[in-house]
Amino acid sequence: MRSFLQFNFLNAAILCLALAAPSLAGAATLEGQSFEDDIRLAHNDLHLNGLGLRARFIIKGYVAGLYLKEKAATQQAVVAMPGPKRLQMRMLLSVGPEEFNKALVAGIRKNASEAELARLNERIAQFEHSITSIGKILKGDVVNLDFVPGLGMTLSVNGVVKGPVIAGADFYEAVLGIFVGEHPVDEKLKKGLLGL
Repeated sequence: MRSFLQFNFLNAAILCLALAAPSLAGAATLEGQSFEDDIRLAHNDLHLNGLGLRARFIIKGYVAGLYLKEKAATQQAVVAMPGPKRLQMRMLLSVGPEEFNKALVAGIRKNASEAELARLNERIAQFEHSITSIGKILKGDVVNLDFVPGLGMTLSVNGVVKGPVIAGADFYEAVLGIFVGEHPVDEKLKKGLLGL
């Protein structure tokens, strides 16, 4: 009788683990933030290329995930990748729009040439306005920077689009430069996003 009960308990435990497995599978985690391995954007399947943490000293700002159609390990490969792309940030602290704007726009300016900035300035101002319209970005918020060819980049917070679509693959390339460019905002973040 005892061995029968042990056998049933063991079977029940295995069954519980098997039922729980699907909810654990399909998500990568960093700093307690879970990112789906696969997402769908503009009728395309995208895959998580890598995860990285933006930190300065002991202050952790956000965890970011980069989604592409195929794996890419360099900025050039990311930029050349056809199809939609997503850069997702999961906030680990709250920041005001001025601080968020300053960090992102400084990252664009750091990685773009004078000629590129001349082409991008109007759209950078549009991007700044969209960020300002969000107000304070709170700890736990999910910020998506999505690019769809032929349409442009949309900024959304917790699934709600903020501001107009910003046109141009060149603009999204400049935005990606913040994270995976030659002068990224954080080298460890860059390596994580590129899966290095």
